[in-house]
Amino acid sequence: MASRHLGRAVAMQSLYQWDFNGKPSAIVPAIVEMTWKEFAGTAENDGFSLKTVEGTLDHIAEIDALISKYAPQWPIDQIMAVDRAILRIGVYELKFDHAIPAKVAINEAIEIAKTYGGPSSGRFVNGVLGAMYKDMPQEVDAPKAKEEAPAAPTTASAE
Repeated sequence: MASRHLGRAVAMQSLYQWDFNGKPSAIVPAIVEMTWKEFAGTAENDGFSLKTVEGTLDHIAEIDALISKYAPQWPIDQIMAVDRAILRIGVYELKFDHAIPAKVAINEAIEIAKTYGGPSSGRFVNGVLGAMYKDMPQEVDAPKAKEEAPAAPTTASAE
């Protein structure tokens, strides 16, 4: 499992525990550390999970409002806790963590939903994040695309 994928899985499990245990924000670092030790074992912890959880919690009201906007038929408290945690991370990465390409954030959220969620979790997460992505300005990923593939030189055509 790639380190960022593992980090997101630990972040999701940590947010799930935070939510399930009454949202005790003061012990978030301890929750993430315990979850890392339990699920990641001896893998090196680069702090990505904690950064993701803390970033998500810093924007939780805005994130929950966006989830409610893009899943209006599902009140936030009626979404399965695992799916809610996955969506929160996905929305955080899409809207607030500009170091993560949007398509990576969506694909990672879908894969984690398929692994940890219910039978329709992947489709649900894809639907919510995909709808949100469609409403985002598309230049968000443009600079990254230029870095990955240099533009081809333009030539005059003889039409």
